[in-house]
Amino acid sequence: MEISKTYSIKSIVIGSGFAGIASALRLRSLGHEVILIERLDQLGGRARTFKKGEYKHDAGPTVITAPFLFRELFELFDEHLDDHLEFVHLDPYYRFYFSESDEYFNYRASIEDTKSEIEKFDPKDTRRYEDLLVESKLIYDIGFKKLVHRPFVSLYSMVSQIPALLRLKCYRTVWQMVSKHLKHPLIRKAFSIHPLLIGGNPFTTTSIYALIHYLERKWGVFFCMGGTGKLVSELEKLMLRHEIKIIKNCDVKRINKQGNKVISIDTEDNTNLIADNIVFAGDPEVCYRELLSEKSVTNPFNLKKTYSMGLYVLYFGTKVKFNNVAHHTIWMGKKYQSLLHDIFEKKKLGDDFSLYLHRPSATDSSFAPEGHDSFYVLCPVPNLQGDVNWKIEGKVLADKIIEALNQTIMPNLNECIEGVFWMTPQEFKDDYRSINGAGFSVEPKLTQSAWFRFHNQHKRYKNLYFVGAGTHPGAGLPGVISSAKVMQELMTGVEVGSGEKNDSK
Repeated sequence: MEISKTYSIKSIVIGSGFAGIASALRLRSLGHEVILIERLDQLGGRARTFKKGEYKHDAGPTVITAPFLFRELFELFDEHLDDHLEFVHLDPYYRFYFSESDEYFNYRASIEDTKSEIEKFDPKDTRRYEDLLVESKLIYDIGFKKLVHRPFVSLYSMVSQIPALLRLKCYRTVWQMVSKHLKHPLIRKAFSIHPLLIGGNPFTTTSIYALIHYLERKWGVFFCMGGTGKLVSELEKLMLRHEIKIIKNCDVKRINKQGNKVISIDTEDNTNLIADNIVFAGDPEVCYRELLSEKSVTNPFNLKKTYSMGLYVLYFGTKVKFNNVAHHTIWMGKKYQSLLHDIFEKKKLGDDFSLYLHRPSATDSSFAPEGHDSFYVLCPVPNLQGDVNWKIEGKVLADKIIEALNQTIMPNLNECIEGVFWMTPQEFKDDYRSINGAGFSVEPKLTQSAWFRFHNQHKRYKNLYFVGAGTHPGAGLPGVISSAKVMQELMTGVEVGSGEKNDSK
């Protein structure tokens, strides 16, 4: 069928997750005419929202650890985030519940309070924790300040960083680094879970990602009042105020090429959009396979790509409040290394699980009716490379999780739960065009980081850029927003900077 509508534009951004939104705003601040295209009916990608009866749920990311990155987006247009949004500093950051021993550990906002919590498990680990912080800061000073927002599009750009990476011993895994300092088995678990927040296995993820711990410690853990849905809504208004055109319910079916450039996109409704620059803010593999019809490349060594785990997300409301449940709770199952081996290596859904509980109504009453609570429970599971029938296992896993919570930190949950629904890796594939239904694109191993990850600029088509979880610097809100900075530097040749001077706890 012939294309019926043709339009010309300076820059097109495909995908409206936080990486796509940040990219659109940065391009507009450069004076570009920008169109942002989203295939769903609301912006945000994984950060969209759900309504179930009188309950509200953020679909995806819930933890804000680098608020200055969001402030910076408003400052691009001489606006102030605080005029539109309220970020609340949480304490504890996370509450850990260890089901094997029925014990709690509160990861607190202050170092001294955190050390007091550690002391309950092993007094000697309080001093060792200080050593862990020192090493985390060293990694942060290189990994976040100097590498996260810089492009890695040549082998030299990676090789030039090898001395620093060797000094930091980034060939070790996060688990090995944490275990060097902390000795109590449960405290080791608590301080090694950070890779799971970006799709990695603590036992295989390079210790450079331990910078996340210092990022939290330096800037804090925040919640945006109204949730990440409110954050997306205010960013959408910011884009509209500055004349970024937003198109929803629009799927891109092809990126057209001519010589060494991409020249336009075709959408499913037979619109042809001509552009000087195209930014793809989805899973890079989808762009290569489905939109460019070519083989994807992460590095010339042709190492086999491995993908992050899948995510099972359970949503529900309760007709009573569970005031003993923190805003963020990490519910740790009895298994740890073997559970992660089953998920990442065997692609097997085992008989145990660990959970992340988000109770936004602990801080923001707008998420649930008065006297009620809203919950979101995230469970790492195998991606779709595993042989799991989610049409059956979705309900089975929901029942298991509810019963586990009922028997531990949420007694009588069975009697007050309502509005239950869930997302599985199949929905991640269908809704977000995620390869293998992976929650965070490619796994953040050493051989899939920096230059080894999907590059932020196509090797041949220099006006095609990639941002988001699958590209450098990786998944997580700081990572995907920083990928827009990488894109900007590649496009303009001007270093953008980390931006961390713009905020404080």
